[in-house]
Amino acid sequence: MTPTATNTNGNGQKATASSSTYLSKNPEIAQFSQFCQNNSGANANPRTKEVIDSLMAHLHAWFEEVQVTPEEFLMGCDAMAKAGKMCDDKRNEFILLGDIMGLETLADTMAHERARKQATEKVEGAKGTATKALPTSSAILGPFFRENAPKYSMGHDIVQDHSTVNHEGKKGEATYMYGTLTDVDGKPIEGATIDVWHDAINGLYEQQDPNQPEYNCRGKFTTGADGKYSYKCLKPVAYPIPYDSTSGDLLKLLDRSPMRPGHIHLFIRAKGFQPLITQIFDRSCPYLQNDSVFATKDDLVVDFAKANHSQAKDCVWELQYDIRLVEQL
Repeated sequence: MTPTATNTNGNGQKATASSSTYLSKNPEIAQFSQFCQNNSGANANPRTKEVIDSLMAHLHAWFEEVQVTPEEFLMGCDAMAKAGKMCDDKRNEFILLGDIMGLETLADTMAHERARKQATEKVEGAKGTATKALPTSSAILGPFFRENAPKYSMGHDIVQDHSTVNHEGKKGEATYMYGTLTDVDGKPIEGATIDVWHDAINGLYEQQDPNQPEYNCRGKFTTGADGKYSYKCLKPVAYPIPYDSTSGDLLKLLDRSPMRPGHIHLFIRAKGFQPLITQIFDRSCPYLQNDSVFATKDDLVVDFAKANHSQAKDCVWELQYDIRLVEQL
């Protein structure tokens, strides 16, 4: 199975050995994996080689474990080609594929935990035992984020068109969301930009719906010295992820629901702090325990209250949610 080993990478350059420690328990598969890994040249990017070498070894072992057939391999290639045709500046089918397999949530969680651990160790090293509040948990970006959302002043309504209705003819329920952005010591963060976006009452983001205005239900806000933020939006509703391509095909084959619980996206960037990408989930949503992309986390689940705030005029609901960022390391 394994070709004759050489000391070059096929381009006349010296080959380099793999640093990957994972190999199949099957000696022949393991030998083949090592041959493929060691085919990289001396000028290979170290991180790229580390990632791809490990990926190849795990894929080879996985092929062996489930006995992938040549026909299934080609079916997989066709599925990837189909996914590629659905990608543009408004949608990324490959992100969606990673989401329904839990990959983006896993990568996001690991990165957030590393940052939180490093920040805690830094505090403990400088001041003794840390007594900081925990930073707000992160969540996946998802496939529908768009840069260059309209910049609004605090308290502005990000919903440009309130006439959109769902299949029952109901309009969205206006919500006033507000809170304070701080570090883990509780110090307000000035000059932070907050991108916020969510679906309309019909379960569609504006780039999915030709009847919605451009950048509907999206906005960008900048905090002042008090770190406070506020805006009007809609109480989020559950929706199915797009299932008209590869991701949908896979969900159908696995007999899985495409539904996502109602949520509001936030992307927060501030100088000197780790960027925070997160989602705020409605506790009353029936799909909270069956998120098709596995993104829900306990501290991101909230209770919307009946509007009573002085700035919540014409709103049905209000939500106070304070956000804590961790320092950039």
